[in-house]
Amino acid sequence: MRTQITEMFGLRVYTERAVFIGSVDDVVLDVDQKKIASLAVSELNPEIGEIKGYTGLQIPFRIVKSVGDIIIVRHIPGLFKVPEKED
Repeated sequence: MRTQITEMFGLRVYTERAVFIGSVDDVVLDVDQKKIASLAVSELNPEIGEIKGYTGLQIPFRIVKSVGDIIIVRHIPGLFKVPEKED
């Protein structure tokens, strides 16, 4: 997976189960390892869980599965709740 860091800004982030998380606000670099450490995500979906008081979330880059028109991350049970379907 190769992409320019600047192309990630503003991309919408979803889990592999199609749960919207938010939009990439910044990219955190590990300069010593010369790699991306995490994605700073803002505009969080209020339905994904207990995030009260936080304006953003850092998602470890190791759980990113794909970067394209959107970013897809692994779904971690308990971290990203699947919104309940209405009857």
